[in-house]
Amino acid sequence: MPDFLETTVDKFIFRVATDRLYSPAGIWVLAEEGRLRLGVTDYQQQLNGDVAFVHLKPAGSELALNGEFAEVETIKATVSFGSPVSGKIAVINGDLELTPELVNQDPYGKGWLAVIDPADWSTEQSQLHNAAEYLSLMQSQAEEELKKS
Repeated sequence: MPDFLETTVDKFIFRVATDRLYSPAGIWVLAEEGRLRLGVTDYQQQLNGDVAFVHLKPAGSELALNGEFAEVETIKATVSFGSPVSGKIAVINGDLELTPELVNQDPYGKGWLAVIDPADWSTEQSQLHNAAEYLSLMQSQAEEELKKS
């Protein structure tokens, strides 16, 4: 179980796992034995609402940096997510087909989306944020969203 940084914006509490890196678009990346596990951040899943369907590119699909690898349908919207790394999808989370709500219930655990064999991790990881940097960015994004409502 990872440690978390936490912030409150208005009445919402957002958590950021400290053991991974983050894209500005709210995708987390966890390095695991030469592969990268990807998922949606707590902020993103709260922002977009209850997940109804998750559509993932199949295992074996080649991904360009920022190329779409997942589409999440919620009660509010359909959101496409680009991969923060290039490579090939090795494994997708098949549990999401029957229980897409795992993305909401456990975004940093059982709600992961895909595992990637990275093509250029040594270069691309420098473009991602650590937990503290992402917490600050996410807090700014959440405050901007509040102003819209």
